[in-house]
Amino acid sequence: MTEPTTYRLAVISGGTSDPSSTRMLADRISGRVAEQAEQHGGKLQIDVIDLRSLAAEITTAMMSTLLGSGLTHAVEVLGAADGIVASSPVYKAGPSGLFSSFFQVLDNDLLIGKPVVLAATAGSARHALVIDDQMRALFAYLRTLPVPTSVFAASEDWNSTELGTRIDRAAFELWLLMQSGFSRAIKDESWQSYQHSFGSAGGTELDIDLDTDLMRLATGGSVRHPS
Repeated sequence: MTEPTTYRLAVISGGTSDPSSTRMLADRISGRVAEQAEQHGGKLQIDVIDLRSLAAEITTAMMSTLLGSGLTHAVEVLGAADGIVASSPVYKAGPSGLFSSFFQVLDNDLLIGKPVVLAATAGSARHALVIDDQMRALFAYLRTLPVPTSVFAASEDWNSTELGTRIDRAAFELWLLMQSGFSRAIKDESWQSYQHSFGSAGGTELDIDLDTDLMRLATGGSVRHPS
């Protein structure tokens, strides 16, 4: 009997309280993705990245670009993920600073082509457009593939059937993209066709010819003149 394919889902929670409604929402979504995988003959490995425990390392990374052990592990989890659930609380009509800062310290190329469910929690439905107005722009810059359905939960939404319906729809969309193998194909077959930041292309940037006049000037050298 053939073993079911194992897919990896990274769950990122920007909640800072304990218990956290932001984490609860992320867990509900990831639980539904796991059910989708089981129904379709697959297996799901869920890795949770709790940003609250990484707050000090994120601050250090923003000031020095140095990654601590926790952030290094988070980068490894995201690099191996077939899909992502990214959940943030809303502060001051936007995703939390901790959530945004985490993605700002990541390499620009880390998440290319990865499918993502975007989720947010707030105390009022007035913030329902934060996901589409602000979070989608961030994840578009990172060249991810956000699913069509976002999941927003205000305080009054938790017992509503509408929230459950949105979660089901987003989980199904994410599962379809994960099992398609799109993100893996991008990395395996099309990685070279993207413009990577220098030093961030997984070693493929070593194909760059460093022995040119422009590169020598950029590194503090001088141009060689013909004799």
